This record gives sequence, C-alpha cells and structure tokens, in this order.
Amino acid sequence: MLSTPGIGSGLDVNGIISQLMSVERRPLLALDNKEAKQQTQLTAFGTLKGALSAFQSSLSSLTSPSKFSAISANISDTSLATVSASASAVTGKYDVEIQSLAQSQKLKSGNFPSPSTTVGSGTLTVQFGTYSGGSFTLNPDKAAQSITISPSNASLAGIRDAINKADAGISASIINDGSGDRLVIASKDTGLSNALKITVTDDDGNNTDNAGLSQLAFNAATGGTSNLTETVPAGNAEMVVDGIPISKSSNTISDAIDGVTFNLLKADIGNTTTLNISRNTAGIEKAISNFVKSYNELNQTITDLSKYNAETKQASILTGDFTVRALQNQLRNTLSEPLKTAGGGLSILAEVGVSFQDDGSLKLDTSKLSNAVNDASKDISTLFASVGKTSDSLISFISATTGTVNGNYQLDISQLATQGTAAGSAPAALTINTGINDSLDLNINGTNASITLAAGAYDADSLAAEIQSKINGNTAFSSNNVAVSVTQSAGILTITSNQYGSSSSVEITGGNGELDLFGTATVTAGLDVAGTINGLSATGTGQSLSGTGDSEGLVLKVTGGGTGPRGSVDFAHGFAAKLNQVIDKMLDGKLIDNRIEGINEKIDDINDQRESLIRRLDDVEKRIRAQFTALDTMIASMTQTSSFLQQQLSRLPTIDSN
Repeated sequence: MLSTPGIGSGLDVNGIISQLMSVERRPLLALDNKEAKQQTQLTAFGTLKGALSAFQSSLSSLTSPSKFSAISANISDTSLATVSASASAVTGKYDVEIQSLAQSQKLKSGNFPSPSTTVGSGTLTVQFGTYSGGSFTLNPDKAAQSITISPSNASLAGIRDAINKADAGISASIINDGSGDRLVIASKDTGLSNALKITVTDDDGNNTDNAGLSQLAFNAATGGTSNLTETVPAGNAEMVVDGIPISKSSNTISDAIDGVTFNLLKADIGNTTTLNISRNTAGIEKAISNFVKSYNELNQTITDLSKYNAETKQASILTGDFTVRALQNQLRNTLSEPLKTAGGGLSILAEVGVSFQDDGSLKLDTSKLSNAVNDASKDISTLFASVGKTSDSLISFISATTGTVNGNYQLDISQLATQGTAAGSAPAALTINTGINDSLDLNINGTNASITLAAGAYDADSLAAEIQSKINGNTAFSSNNVAVSVTQSAGILTITSNQYGSSSSVEITGGNGELDLFGTATVTAGLDVAGTINGLSATGTGQSLSGTGDSEGLVLKVTGGGTGPRGSVDFAHGFAAKLNQVIDKMLDGKLIDNRIEGINEKIDDINDQRESLIRRLDDVEKRIRAQFTALDTMIASMTQTSSFLQQQLSRLPTIDSN
C-alpha cells in the first residue's frame, strides 16, 4: 500500500482533491453568507431595541405632571433669604420685610472652678413651651423629657455629656468667661413655643435651692425657681408679607404663602425686598424640545435600518421588514390620535408647535410652544402625562395606572372620611397627682402604649396640651407615625387621631387617670370616604377613593365638601404616557422578540445544516481519496509491469544470439 498519495502515479493527488473539495464546499460558503445576513439582522434588532429603550428613558421627565407645574421663586435680595416654590404655589409678586430671625433660648449657670467640679446628681425634667404674662404654657407637640444625672456624672462636664447623650431636645456646652466655667443649656429648636422649663429632682432632697443639681433649675413663670440665667431669649421669626405681619417659630417657613418655602438668613428692619413667583416656562419648553430631539433620534435609527436608496439601488438591513413597519406605524399613530378627555384645553401636539414632517421626524415651532406654555388657560401637563382634572377644588387627582381608560367620569360622594376620636363624658379633673391619676393606657390606630402625665395643677387647655405632648412624644406611637390632637370644650377632653379612615381609632384602655380625665369615654371609629365614579361603587381608603371598571386604577383624594354629586374628573393618558405604554409592549411583548426569536431559529437551522454538510464533505473527501489511492496503486502496479516488460523485451536480442 502506498503511504504517500501520488508517489505511484506522479500525480498531485492532494492538490487535485483540494480543488475538487473546494467545489464541494460551495454550499458551505452559501450557508456562511446566510448566517452572516441573519447575524446582521439580529444586530439591527438589538440596535432598534436599544434606541427604543433610550427614547423611553427620555420620556420619564414628561410622564410626571409635576414637570409641567414647576414654579420658580426669586427674591431680589438673596442675602436675606433663600426661597423655593412647589407646584401648588400661585404666581405673583410679593413685598417682603424680614424683621427678626427665630432663635433658640439659651441659659447659663453660675461660675464653677473647673469642668471637673461636682455639681450634684438627680433628675432633670425638661419641658418646652411659651412664657407669657408670668405663666408657662406647654407646647402640646413636644413631650417632656427626663435626664438622669448619676453620681458618676455629677461633675459639670459629666452633666454636659449626659445632657447631650440623652438627645432630649436640648444641648449643653461649657464656656469659660475668664472668671470660671459655666454650663450653657440651649433649646435645639427655635421659637417662642420652645422656651425651656427645667425642674429638678435633687438627690440632696432640696429641689429649688441654689445648691446641688437644683442649681440648674429654671422656671421663668411667676413664682418659679430660676437658678439659671437667660442669655438668649426664645424668639420667633417675624416678617411682613404685603403688609401682613407673620410670626413663625422657625427660620424655615413653609406655611406663610401657599407652596412657598422661605429660609430666612438675615433681618433688615424697615426695608422690603421683592419676591417673584412664576412658572418655570423655560424648563417646560426645554423638556418638550428634548422630547422632539429624542423622538427624531429614534426615527433616524429606524430610517437608517430600513431605508432603500433609489439612486444606488441599495437596501438597508431591514428594508421592507414587517416588524419595523408595524413599529413605525404604532409610534406615529400614538402621536397622531387626539386626546378627547385631557381636560387641559389641549388635545393635539400641533397646538404646542409639534408636528410631523414628510420624513416621519418631528418639527418644533418654538414660538407656538412659547405661546402655549404662557397661556394660563392651558395645562400642558394633560397633553403629555397621565392626568385627571377635577371640577371640584376639594377633590384632587392622585394617580392612575396604565389600565385606567381615558374618559370623563362623574363623581358622587356618599360619605366623607372621618378621624377616630375618644371624647370624655365629663369635665376632666385638673389636678394630677403622682401614682393617683397620672397614667393613661391607649390604643391609637392599632398601636398600644402608656403615658404618664406630670403632676401638678392645670387648666383645661394646659391639661389638653400635656396629654397631647405625652402621646405625640411617646416613641411607640411616633415610630408608627401615630399622632393626635387633644382639645377641650367646657373642660371635656377629646383625643382625635390625625389619621383618616377605618384604620383611625382612639381607645382609652386603662390607666389610673382614665376615670378622672375622661369618665366613660365615647369612642368613635374613623370612616373611609365612600361614593361612586361614573355610577360604579368606588373603594375608599381614608380620604382616597379608587375607581373600578373603566376607572380602575384612578385614585382621587376627597378632603372636604359635602355629600352628593361632586362634579366630574376628565382623565387622559397624555402622549408621553401613551408612548411609554406602547414601547413597554414593544420591549416586553412579542413584536420585536418574536422577530429575534425567528432569526435565532434560522441561525440554529443554518448551524444544523452546516454540521450535516461538514459530515457529508468528510465522507466525500474520504471517498475521493480512496479512489485516488486505488488509482495511484493501480498506476504504480502498471508502471512496475511496464518496467518488467521493457526489461524483458530489452533482452530479446541477446537471447536470439545465444
């Protein structure tokens, strides 16, 4: 057997086989070309998905109504205050005079030789409130705090550290004035209502003398003990807006002008500065301009992937692709269909200067956009975001879902939301005695806790304030966002939960002060708002009313008014919201994914064909090699026979002569 092809025949067998196989491999090359085309289409659809995703991200700034209700606040003299405004602010101009800044009360002790000097041990009880007319009125929103001063912390420095560690609404420091060290105690919060009353339970047995821990007692009310000296009085921020005096406990004021927040920096008595509140029209115009730009970038990507060049007669990767055409049509139809129930006085994009051009891109008329933005009768948010416009000012739109159907919905309220209450049955006892009638066990909005009132003589208002401060300052309640207001009428106390709805409740479950303070209390559970939206029963939760049927997902807040017909709400998914939904379906649905899946199946099929063809080509090459090996062997045998015959024939004359 010949081990080297062609050695017997002298033929270039390997070269011949290589040429023959290159012909046989032509179908394999065709499969490679098919796969390359499919891979190119796969890449193209990946590019398309990326462009859709990028465009969808750009829509986020337009799907929120707040983007279109942005308000700017500018104050002429920025050294006096910084000012910001929310969407609820009303545009206008105001004259503002800042007369004084709010400040925290500060108290100083007498001189001590050094920070290590022993002062005394016991308990400091800190209350917050207002001094006026020789009396102290408790701040009902701040509970009293107790700070234990142990013998090991009885030094001036130890007391300072214990106060700061307690986080009780006050801070302490030590200042050396040249003649000795003084403890300075400051209220952490500014305002007249955060002045300090510090009572002492002194371990030396005397709580009011100027010795031991009672050296830190302070009560500026008539007849009170004040062993500390006030260095800075508690003060409110005082300002005048358009001639109206305003007094607030903090330098951050958010309830003087609706939707406007002041951060006061400096007083300037006698001089006014101008505050301008205006719509942020530049921000709105930029957002819509960016929308047009982003859409045109998407449109260009689609065009580049699917266009046909008539001059060069060259098609693009996805020319004529049904999926791309369907996608283009959906996007254009979404932007072309008018919004019939938007409620903001606008229904088509052309009304804000956005229109289609012949190549499918969008064109922006900035002059028309500016006119629309500055037209107070038009609400551009309804043209882009999902917005409901109510006809009743005491009913507001909160939210909607993608399933909420565009429409005009009639509202009828059968029940307003209420708060849970517990009302006393008789005037409360006004003297609180320790261990006798100073505790109350309460369940408020499902949270249980107990409070202990400070012993003392009260009037009805101060007693209500003491109960409210102790409830709102209780950590079990505050950690669950439970808060109440406590009021009195003719001496009868009522506790009202700050929460609305069926989960709002107040129960007095025990405590030694229950009967003295509330008698047999009348408990009234809160109610959820109830009513119908377009004649269908809606679901009430607190003050929120959620629709069913076509209005499913629509949430409205009813804050007041009466029962019965309450007007209507016009709801529509604006163009940005609609586009967002359409693209969600494109990316998460089957429109593009089915196409990609089909391409991947074709690539898998091509790979299967390739493997099958490679196996067949291996067999063909083996057969051809076998044939050439047989030929080579045959020729070698024939050559050998020829050589033998030639050798024998060459000897014939010699045989004859012999």
